[in-house]
Amino acid sequence: MSDFGHSTSAHVPVLRLGDVLLVTLQGDLYDSTAQQLQQDIADTIASSGVTGVVIDISGMEIVDSFLGRVLAEIAAQSSLLAARTVVAGMRPAVALTLVELGLTLPGLHTALHVEAAMDLLARRTPASRRGPQSAEPR
Repeated sequence: MSDFGHSTSAHVPVLRLGDVLLVTLQGDLYDSTAQQLQQDIADTIASSGVTGVVIDISGMEIVDSFLGRVLAEIAAQSSLLAARTVVAGMRPAVALTLVELGLTLPGLHTALHVEAAMDLLARRTPASRRGPQSAEPR
């Protein structure tokens, strides 16, 4: 029996950094890999209670309508699970392509790089979810 389609090289790692999941996309993202990624992110959000997802696409030369739809679906499902999604590292050519394809990517925030994405999520996380150090004195 063949394991084709379930190779570890097609797996996209989902790393947890505190209250944020970090996903780095590089190269081509195939249908089965994208579906597995969506499931992995949803499962990890549900089991861990993270409040944000950063998807780093700086390694992607092109983003087609399929990947644009996948990103929008990840943002939508993350939002339903009380987490926000930020796409980081979008190249100018990728942004132009998404606009030309008419993809607005609702619910998806963007940042120029991963550090800015992490800062964006940290600023928008309610103080009660970040712990006592970030709460403002009364």
